[in-house]
Amino acid sequence: MELRLDPHFDLGDRHQVRFEASTFPGGEPHIRILDPLGPNDEVLITHRANSFNDLGLLLIAVDALRRMRVNVIRLVLPYFPAARQDRVMTPGESLSSKVYADLINALALDDVTVLDPHSDVVPALLDRCTVVPNHDFIAAVIERLGDTPVLISPDGGALKKIHGLAKKLGGLPVVECGKTRDVRTGALSGFTVPVADLEGRTCLIVDDICDGGGTFLGLAQELRKHNSGPLSLAISHGIFSKGTDMLVQHFARVFTTDSIRSTDEMGVERIPLRDLAAFKP
Repeated sequence: MELRLDPHFDLGDRHQVRFEASTFPGGEPHIRILDPLGPNDEVLITHRANSFNDLGLLLIAVDALRRMRVNVIRLVLPYFPAARQDRVMTPGESLSSKVYADLINALALDDVTVLDPHSDVVPALLDRCTVVPNHDFIAAVIERLGDTPVLISPDGGALKKIHGLAKKLGGLPVVECGKTRDVRTGALSGFTVPVADLEGRTCLIVDDICDGGGTFLGLAQELRKHNSGPLSLAISHGIFSKGTDMLVQHFARVFTTDSIRSTDEMGVERIPLRDLAAFKP
């Protein structure tokens, strides 16, 4: 059975646990499970936690299930909140990913599934964590492209994952690009492409998160200086905090999943997680 806390996040045809959710005038989330459940029931919670309030709904939902004596509770949380805050970069910051992980670990869930986490830190912090890599997502992107691209790693942080992806997809070529970021201001500079001539080949930039998009806009300009062919972008978690107008001007196609709750951005192609083998019932 599935407890779909985000009613618009559809992972496939499962029996839905009925519930009522609301917010008290003071801002506190509230939930009431309507179906009679008990120790013989197994519940899969699916949720998109894009804010701390979303996490609050998850916490009280698990408490409600525990009070109904449900023993087996699993969670699919494709985008892990604060996954990028996995280091303390400057004094006075919190290690936010650990804060979220500690709260979820306190629920003692039987399994927590996340999609393409930002680094190895979150899986290390989470108890009983199942990581779904971006392999099926990128395979679906390449099928839609109808061409065999060069995979572009935007920076050093993506190298380990992109080489594993290239191997999984049959040995696709990889170009390891780079950039410089000021950790105090977030400003980007110094984009590098280590290939003199890309010979007009189709290029696919692959990364886990697109927030403002500055990394990809800067890299797109640099790739064109190196004779790239059509540029596409595949992002597991599309936040798009500055919209997508600039991205679709620089990229022929932009792909993401439905891991982030969002409005329909112009020019972005969303591949539902329910279409990927790892998330099918």
